[in-house]
Amino acid sequence: MSEKHFDIVIAGGGMVGAALACALGEQHFRVAVIERQPAASDWPSNSHDIRVSAISRASQNIFTNLDAWRNMTDLGVTPYEQMVVWESGGAEIRFHAADIGEPDLGHIIENRVIQLALWQRMGQLETVQLFCPASISSLQLDELEPQVTLNDGTRLAAALIVAADGARSALREMAGISTTGWGYDQTAVVCTVQAELGNQASCWQRFMPSGPLALLPMETDLFSIVWSTTPEQAEELTSMSASEFNAVLSRASERRLGELALIGERGAFPLRLQHARQYIKPGLALVGDAAHVIHPLAGQGVNLGLMDMAELVDVLLHARERQQPPGALPVLRRYERGRKGDNIAMQGAMDLFKKVFSNDLLPLKAVRNLGLGLANQLSPLRNLLIRNALGTLGSTPALTRSQTTTSARD
Repeated sequence: MSEKHFDIVIAGGGMVGAALACALGEQHFRVAVIERQPAASDWPSNSHDIRVSAISRASQNIFTNLDAWRNMTDLGVTPYEQMVVWESGGAEIRFHAADIGEPDLGHIIENRVIQLALWQRMGQLETVQLFCPASISSLQLDELEPQVTLNDGTRLAAALIVAADGARSALREMAGISTTGWGYDQTAVVCTVQAELGNQASCWQRFMPSGPLALLPMETDLFSIVWSTTPEQAEELTSMSASEFNAVLSRASERRLGELALIGERGAFPLRLQHARQYIKPGLALVGDAAHVIHPLAGQGVNLGLMDMAELVDVLLHARERQQPPGALPVLRRYERGRKGDNIAMQGAMDLFKKVFSNDLLPLKAVRNLGLGLANQLSPLRNLLIRNALGTLGSTPALTRSQTTTSARD
């Protein structure tokens, strides 16, 4: 049985795991990435990934600082300048990038584009070694030299193992870390549609009793649809004909973008809230969906995961400067303290938001309409909400800051 030694072993080469590998590789850590399947790299020019992410300014800064943003823009990203949130027959709120002097509020990017761009960057780093296709069959934790064994018998030893292998993290289960959470009794129906009136460089979200309908702009006249609804309606939406679906979706969007027409396939994904009881063990750290899963109504899932990995990079660089073992609990507790509270707060806010808006009780509806109306009229409050969504408020990890800001602070 062969054994190889690294500084950091990352289980999972998805968006968060690949970004972490790039960040650590650039800082001259010797990194191993274990992934079951390679990133998609060759797709038809007229095809679309039904899984997309709303990338905040903080996440864009991460990709820029990792030298991956240019690859993403070459592959295709869509900036949006406005966000419109409304409730049928009630108030609405509009957020404009111009109100805070920003060129946009963020970007909608296909998940396959993000992953491929990061893999391209990983391939340029001699400090990063990719094991793919591969999976982990066993885990041995230790503060100084934790180890994993791959399915082919190869053993990888490192100073720290990082679980970035998703909501159903095998590594988390091997470590005996339990999770809390609950299902939302909702399913997200996702697809790509063409809009008669174009996408107007805007995100649109309508709240309905069964759940929110989000329209995320792509290219010039396309939208990625994320419709969170009951499992029963989701089954109907995915099984009906394309023409029936188009009619139902156009009606649900109140035809604000004209008629909507399905392009390609539809997918359905059950929604739940999930949170790991702990993010760390001696020699192990959880990041991204392995640590936390939230409702997609605010599109913050991947942004939270990227913030995790940026915080972990700061902690590991701090430990290296002080010659502290990366897998030691006092080191990893700094990471857990830096992220767990923020993630719980975001989960709680999204859970409350979902419960408040996903019902048709008249008193609550009146309060919702009042709240949306006030927020739309009070510019300082509206602009604060925008800044918060950009991820640029408060003290943030180094990778989340723009190069201009970082240089100014240095």
